Amino acid sequence: MRVGPDITRDIGDRQLTEVRTESENPPVALPTMIERIPILDIEPVVNGGRWPAKASIGESFPVSATVFREGHEMLGAGVVLRAPDGTTRPLAHMSEPVPGTDRYTAEVTVGGTGMWHFRVEAWGDPVAHWWHDADIKVPRGQDIDLMFKEGASLFARAAEVVPAAERSPLTELARDLLDTTIPEMVRLAAAETPEVRRLLRAYPLRELDTASPWYPVVVHRERALYGSWYEFFPRSEGASFDPQGRRAPMSGTFRTSMKRLPAVADMGFDVVYLPPIHPIGRTFRKGPNNTLNPGADDPGSPWAIGSEEGGHDAVHPDLGRLADFDAFVAYARDLGMEVALDLALQCSPDHPWVKEHPEWFTTRADGTIAYAENPPKKYQDIYPLNFDNDPEGIYEEIELLVRHWMDHGVRIFRVDNPHTKPVAFWERLLGEIHRTDPDVIFLAEAFTRPAMMHTLGKIGFHQSYTYFTWRNTKVELEEYFAELSGDVAKYMRPNLFVNTPDILHEYLVHGGRPAFEIRAILAALLSPTWGVYSGYELMENIPVRPGSEEYRDSEKYQYRPRDWERSEREGLSIAPLITRLNSVRKGHPALHLLRNLRFHQVDQPELICFSKRLPGPEGDTPAGELGDVVLAVVNLNPHQAREATVHLDLPALGLDWSEEFVVTDELTGESYPWRQANYVRLDPHTKPAHIFTLRRNES
Repeated sequence: MRVGPDITRDIGDRQLTEVRTESENPPVALPTMIERIPILDIEPVVNGGRWPAKASIGESFPVSATVFREGHEMLGAGVVLRAPDGTTRPLAHMSEPVPGTDRYTAEVTVGGTGMWHFRVEAWGDPVAHWWHDADIKVPRGQDIDLMFKEGASLFARAAEVVPAAERSPLTELARDLLDTTIPEMVRLAAAETPEVRRLLRAYPLRELDTASPWYPVVVHRERALYGSWYEFFPRSEGASFDPQGRRAPMSGTFRTSMKRLPAVADMGFDVVYLPPIHPIGRTFRKGPNNTLNPGADDPGSPWAIGSEEGGHDAVHPDLGRLADFDAFVAYARDLGMEVALDLALQCSPDHPWVKEHPEWFTTRADGTIAYAENPPKKYQDIYPLNFDNDPEGIYEEIELLVRHWMDHGVRIFRVDNPHTKPVAFWERLLGEIHRTDPDVIFLAEAFTRPAMMHTLGKIGFHQSYTYFTWRNTKVELEEYFAELSGDVAKYMRPNLFVNTPDILHEYLVHGGRPAFEIRAILAALLSPTWGVYSGYELMENIPVRPGSEEYRDSEKYQYRPRDWERSEREGLSIAPLITRLNSVRKGHPALHLLRNLRFHQVDQPELICFSKRLPGPEGDTPAGELGDVVLAVVNLNPHQAREATVHLDLPALGLDWSEEFVVTDELTGESYPWRQANYVRLDPHTKPAHIFTLRRNES
């Protein structure tokens, strides 16, 4: 998206500056003079409206603004949504949660996918001002006749705004306020009946109407926000070895790896993510454990893409043909899963691009092509692309490449190291794909500096990897997820992978089975989207060396066939827990959301408590329905039992502070009554967590 010059023009008594952009968004009209009723600091707005905020279909999100006016006059504020077809939704009234702060907020819900817009409207509310003054003056006998004359005039004006079929309560009220035969307090009460207030909320009498500019919100399909991912290497599923060494190891194929898909689906996963499936180069091929002396039969790293058999648009011949990949995608779809494909924009020295387009790479002073390195680490088997030598040629080739795999059923791409490529390239590519195929989703694998991670989210990536792996204490988790579910949520969606082929955290190395269970529970419940790399369910946790986050015998460099049936039969798998977690997630729509995460107080530093709630049809009032509520208490210490008192923010759960309610543990099926303060004891070896659902105590 290229930003053009500012254009200043007059609208009424206000100057507005249009920031024109080459995108599907109309220019955002930015006021350069204060409005009649100031509307300031609007959220969610990304960089002044340069990029749209994000939502998913059916998702609610908060809109807030600072709204005030001169003197003691009352005002009203609301949010208007404009759908992609240009139609507007009814105004959502904003409230001031903390009186006196002038900060107004409302929850709004978007419908279908596409580019939506919202704006904040504010107005003088003379009826509210009259109510305020009348409630003070009439009981004290001050200015009674004047107050009722002014009220009659206001309600008569208000009736004109209401449809004719509904206005009679207001016209009758305007008449009765002037009837001196009716006691004064009766007339005052008649002006404040629920029906009168309902009509004036639905059809407010507005003066000095003021509106903010329209701000964009792009709405994606649900999978952009919610889903469970499972990563595995097809070449390991069905791989075989001859114990006698009489033949070379044989790679698994798309056809053999299809046999693993029913088990993945049974665990409740929505997305099957495949590392690169393309031909692998032989020049500087890496051997087991990233060594530089591979054997003749070592398969190499799938991220060293390209050989004489083809490049990014081909499949490795050991895996089968393109038709076999199509069959894999179709079978996954039949099982209710989507296939995500790795988009790694790098090449082996044997990639066809190296000969056909040497200008796409960086040539060093000695005439050689620069390989990837992060000193002191060297990756001699990988050539990075240089996006500045021929940006147009590279862009056109990669867009064709992405569309090639889209044509073969791939609608989700996990992008490898996007932070090492120009942001402008991604903004253009993702914008163009979104323009023609808005259902295609891109996940950014960017474990990098916050500024880059945040900008990738702003310019179009639907999801992002996070620092979750390195957040293990209660303080770390609460601070980080308050950030992810707060202001950052308007443009960045987290995907919590508990492990990756590159990352084996020391918490898992030293924590045993409880550590694997604890991290799975946290990931599955804290974020709408989480992921597991194959082998996690078997609690694989041996590093290549002490202190390293690399796996020993890493699957990145060799085949790793696993005996799934034997592991589950011998109780060496946490697949049943993962299955239960995904079942709980599917059954509770509160867990499909991000912005509704709330933390609760626990007087023990190694126990964490949090909840997610999707309010019921009665809204947020304590007397209404609870809706869907999930409350979790987790022991973060994988070695020792911990006990404490949990102090709940009951209004955040839809309950009154004094209410007793019933909790049901989704892991054990046990139910018992709870109140605001509750004792818990969690032993990581037998019960690392409570995952509660809530209902009111009807006894």
